[in-house]
Amino acid sequence: MDWVEQLNTAMDYIEAHLCEAVRYEDAARMAGCSTCHFQRMFTYLAGIPLSEYIRRRRMSLAAEDLSQGEKILNVALRYGYGSPTAFNRAFQAFHGLPPSRARAGGESLRAYPPIRFHVTLSGGTDLSYRLQQLPAFRVLGFGAWLGQGIEENFQIAPRLWEKAAQRLPQLLELMDGKPKGVLGISACEEGEQWRYYIAVFSSQAAGKELEEVWIPACTWAVFSGSGPCPQAIQQLERRVVTEWLPGSGYEYADAPDIEVYYRPDPADAVFEVWFPVVKRDL
Repeated sequence: MDWVEQLNTAMDYIEAHLCEAVRYEDAARMAGCSTCHFQRMFTYLAGIPLSEYIRRRRMSLAAEDLSQGEKILNVALRYGYGSPTAFNRAFQAFHGLPPSRARAGGESLRAYPPIRFHVTLSGGTDLSYRLQQLPAFRVLGFGAWLGQGIEENFQIAPRLWEKAAQRLPQLLELMDGKPKGVLGISACEEGEQWRYYIAVFSSQAAGKELEEVWIPACTWAVFSGSGPCPQAIQQLERRVVTEWLPGSGYEYADAPDIEVYYRPDPADAVFEVWFPVVKRDL
């Protein structure tokens, strides 16, 4: 099945289950990737986190139901809210008015249509890359748990780098292998939750302060960039997912995303982004 068709199959599943618990793992399986990568990829493509998309769709449908005269409590329960208070809060945050006014009629309401993905030509700027195969390797560093949405994570990771500034010399002394550079690693771990590490390739003893992480053997699609960070690297990552990945013949592999900083200067960084990929089944 085509990559875009897989995504749209996952979207059909989500749409059919808006009145019950949406199982992210089921949607991800239909999209042909892990749960973590599905949420990450969706946010890049749609511009909002998957959880926010589901909330908007539910509030859009709830408004339609209320305008037909259905009881507020029934609509609240239908879309997963255990109390009218929680439903009222979510409804007003989305529509700007309480459910009672929507039910009475004559008010302007927001509609949020279902998302469908299509392949379109965009950009027009070269996006050069290379494919790199590496055996499993070990890194040492320190990390922080990430949140559910990419926008939130775009704030967490830079804050971790600020805190790490004093410890970079310690990490660089431990670096003894390739890729040679300070690594920013986004790894999907416990309960499909993301953890971000600042680390280096190292075979030395971890000690008490640093965490040890094994990166599995994988094929990586490697893209180079430079500029002020985190903006420059975030822009490159968006381009890879929205412009290169759909027509590449590859899909996400079950391995971390890696940023390699050869010059970790926030004002003018030189870096690569390493996306784990596997050849897509025809």
